[in-house]
Amino acid sequence: MLATLGFLTIAVFLFLILTKKVSVIVALIIVPLVFALIGGFGAEIGPLMLDGIQSVAPTGIMLGFAILFFGVMNNAGLFDPIISRVLKMVKGDPLKIVVGTAVIAMVTHLDGSGASTFLITIPALLPLYEKLKMSRLVLAGVVALGAGIMNMMPWGGPAARAGSALGLDPSAIFSPLIPAMIAGIIWVLVVAYILGKRERKRLGVHDFEYNYQQELSDEDRNMRRPKLFLVNLAITILAIVALIKVWLPLPIVFMVAFAVALLINYPKPDDQQEQVKSQALGMVTVVSIIFAAGIFTGILGGTGMIEAMALAMVNIIPEGVGGSMALLVAVISMPISLLFTPDAYYFGVLPVLSQSAEMYGVASIEMARASILGQMTTGFPLSPLTAATFLLIGLARVELGDHQKFIFKWAFGTTIVMAIVAWITGAI
Repeated sequence: MLATLGFLTIAVFLFLILTKKVSVIVALIIVPLVFALIGGFGAEIGPLMLDGIQSVAPTGIMLGFAILFFGVMNNAGLFDPIISRVLKMVKGDPLKIVVGTAVIAMVTHLDGSGASTFLITIPALLPLYEKLKMSRLVLAGVVALGAGIMNMMPWGGPAARAGSALGLDPSAIFSPLIPAMIAGIIWVLVVAYILGKRERKRLGVHDFEYNYQQELSDEDRNMRRPKLFLVNLAITILAIVALIKVWLPLPIVFMVAFAVALLINYPKPDDQQEQVKSQALGMVTVVSIIFAAGIFTGILGGTGMIEAMALAMVNIIPEGVGGSMALLVAVISMPISLLFTPDAYYFGVLPVLSQSAEMYGVASIEMARASILGQMTTGFPLSPLTAATFLLIGLARVELGDHQKFIFKWAFGTTIVMAIVAWITGAI
């Protein structure tokens, strides 16, 4: 009964947002609420929803202030030299721009943080895409592919969670997957080439000298602080290092960084208030979705639906394919990112799957490797269960359903390519 309710909750939610019947925020709140009432959890709904909100509160605070911080940096002109340099190199060629987007996304995701990757990459490249009338779906999709493949690194969330759940060293999980990851990177660059070629065919190559500064409005130009470029760059690098090294809790890093950046670039109180107002829409949109997602995961986790779905998945695995469970999990790892949060999968589903696999002679470390080939790696920038996805689509100004439909097959293809190479090399 619980498993059925859980799968119905996910199915109805995905149907509503993919068909755009309701907004994502409404679906995240109403759908689990209705199915929890159907399941007889009326008396427990309030505490479950509150627990879910509390669990995502640090993430919501971090992303809210991250938007404010990078908004200030963008207004102050931190990304202007990057945009100008890229424009000069690509000379208006959509193909080069899309391939460059993939490379930039992979490089910026070396820190393992989807939020920082999207906050750095999208604001820097969006003006270029809009100037050339290139598709924002291509921008969001290619950035998602680049970030997804790099999320496999040992310090990334999936590998760390898999290691913690199964008592394994994340580097031992990751190292044998390096050939598969290299194949995945090549695949992502090929996909970027294909998508870029389509954009070039649609738009042509614009041979022009583009002066980004001249395209700015008077209001934007007045907010620029070119003399503070090196100072702003130092603040940004320090903030990113602080995130990686966890010198302070992540929400605190961005709160402090935002306050310092605001004070240095816009010392007048009225100007500071205007900066907050200029980012208010993006901040409110993203943060409200995050808290709504907390209700969604709070109800599914607290009612036991997630655990029941995990057991149901194990029970449907045919006995004849038990010895190939690692390969099977690798193939489905990316799509099930749409069903389970990283914590729910790695701490709830993976241990159950690993125990079942051991009965067929499949080592738990192989199950861990199979999982990180897609579950919240290639799949995380498409999943409605991760806050970073909403940050990505919010910054790129695309709808979740459109984003998923556009990039799903390419992300799934990344996992399939890596799964084949991992199987050939004996990693799984």
